[in-house]
Amino acid sequence: MISLYADEQFPLPVVERLRIKGYDVLTVKDAGKANQGISDEDVLAFANSQNRAVITQNRRDFIWLHNNRFNHAGIVACTKNLDWDGFTAEIDRVLATRDSIASELVRVNSPTR
Repeated sequence: MISLYADEQFPLPVVERLRIKGYDVLTVKDAGKANQGISDEDVLAFANSQNRAVITQNRRDFIWLHNNRFNHAGIVACTKNLDWDGFTAEIDRVLATRDSIASELVRVNSPTR
């Protein structure tokens, strides 16, 4: 199962639900890096040093980083979704069958209504 690093704005209720499903999710707060104004590039570098894919709703910046930096353990770029259970299920659906997403950008989109 893919290890994840949730950036500072990623919703904690989804992190908790992913952990219940068995995902190893480290948050910026867990890593002692909260409220420090750390750049997205440094978030990605730290995640890479820990062999973790970044999971984020900051799609624009992390897609840019993916397109301009090829060395990372993966990026899961998610659209905003307030349905925590549905959001978690969609992330799990996209990641469950994968052992690695190294150097990949994976998109998780909320359903359109």
